[in-house]
Amino acid sequence: MELSMSKGNEFVEATQSPEGAAAWKRQLDDFAPGASDWVVGAVFGGTYQREGLELRDRQMLNMAALAAMGGVEPQLTGHIKTAVDVAGMSESEVAECFIHLMPYIGVPKTLAAMRCMKAALEG
Repeated sequence: MELSMSKGNEFVEATQSPEGAAAWKRQLDDFAPGASDWVVGAVFGGTYQREGLELRDRQMLNMAALAAMGGVEPQLTGHIKTAVDVAGMSESEVAECFIHLMPYIGVPKTLAAMRCMKAALEG
């Protein structure tokens, strides 16, 4: 898999607000300078660039994983926003993803995901 900082930066610019990207980069780099470069190059410039899945599919997988983990509400909110604003998912499709997950992740985590959805769509 080829890693590309330039493709990663292009992806971040296309899918995230400048303020949102600066916030997560700062959180990583405050105590581990350069850590955000790994995310940009390896994740957004590597994994996200692979063939086989569309951005919509990747966002659905991200939302499912983050909802199941719990405790990562800022990240889940951001991926919901990207799913709707960039990847072409409708609000009802995102909601159905979380309803489908409910028997697997439980009602409390589904409710948390729905709160993230509300925040993403209002913000």
